[in-house]
Amino acid sequence: MILDEQRRLAARVAVLLTAVVLALLLWTPGAHAHSVLVSSAPANGASIATAPDRVVLEFNEPLEKGFTELTVIGPDGGTHWEGGPVSIVDAKVSAPVRPLGPSGAYAIHYRVISADGHPVSGTVPFTLTVPGPAKAAPVTSAAAAPVAAPSVSSVDSGVPLWPWITGGVVLLLAGFAVARRMARAPERAGR
Repeated sequence: MILDEQRRLAARVAVLLTAVVLALLLWTPGAHAHSVLVSSAPANGASIATAPDRVVLEFNEPLEKGFTELTVIGPDGGTHWEGGPVSIVDAKVSAPVRPLGPSGAYAIHYRVISADGHPVSGTVPFTLTVPGPAKAAPVTSAAAAPVAAPSVSSVDSGVPLWPWITGGVVLLLAGFAVARRMARAPERAGR
């Protein structure tokens, strides 16, 4: 009778530990704290006939002022059209743009630092439907290379997920080992 109660208690402890570990694994506070792009000018995927004189990206929270990168790359994939320094005011990042050249797909590449210190990068594509007055000029320095950004809006938290998963599995296994040991303790005491 006492043995059955202890086994039930051990099973409850194991279930409780499993629930706690799963809750900890699912709850990722850092992922929700990063800045998120909420709008842009030109808009994401927009087709425009007149080239903008400035590109503007607006995020959901203020950004850190250091280490911000913003480039505007033309249809040839190598010509930079940004025309001056990047400006950050609260949650908005902007930069002047030189008069654009050929019609086609342009991309605004960005990398900003969230208020929590994590980098956030992405790409905002837009299409110029009517050619502008400028001619494309090749990039002359490696410093003006585009920021690699594989998606419209991606978050690089800087913290890999595997330590959390490994820690959760270790805690789960430790919980089962303790529960099993607690369940067998009365058996050993009776011998």
